Amino acid sequence: MRFDPTLYLVTDTALCAPRSVPEVVAAAVAGGVTAVQVRDKTASRRELLALTRSVQAVLADRRDVAVVVDDALDVALLAGADGVHVGQSDLPVTDVRALAPRLHLGLSVGAPDELAAALALPAGTVDLLGLGPVWATPTKPEATAALGPEGLAELVRGAGGLTTVAIGGIHADRAAAVAATGVDGICVVSDICAAADPRAAAAALRKALR
Repeated sequence: MRFDPTLYLVTDTALCAPRSVPEVVAAAVAGGVTAVQVRDKTASRRELLALTRSVQAVLADRRDVAVVVDDALDVALLAGADGVHVGQSDLPVTDVRALAPRLHLGLSVGAPDELAAALALPAGTVDLLGLGPVWATPTKPEATAALGPEGLAELVRGAGGLTTVAIGGIHADRAAAVAATGVDGICVVSDICAAADPRAAAAALRKALR
């Protein structure tokens, strides 16, 4: 599986409602989303597993679109997902890599000291760095202070060749400024999940990234 970070959708069940998450995912992928992270902090492990499998089902014919699980390594392994993404307060990334040597592994980074710690990890531990929030966002109220485009660019420059994606408050009218930092892709939650037309929203973001 080749992970394409260009337009990385992170799901939010509440924002997708009244539509189902798989329904929104299918539309968004048709519009140009290249990878999907299944995220639902309110779901039980059983519910998250069912949600992940339902997303995989609608993407059964799109093996070019990776399905990643947020935080829950057990769910990622049970579902046979393509990857798992962990935050600074989730499971230690070295332990996750030891238990899942073949999974694509992403790590959230929001400050220079967190980047330094990520770069100090053994080679091959992390595949992707999620940098942000770029702007404040209600989907992650617990996040560190917003980086802004300048702070994002600084982290991208220091990423040591690791794949990077930006997250936090990114909309179509901000996508070009984010892309100009040299980041490999963008993560989007509300701009797609809450959109009246997720397919059109994804297409607009892809157009803005060109």
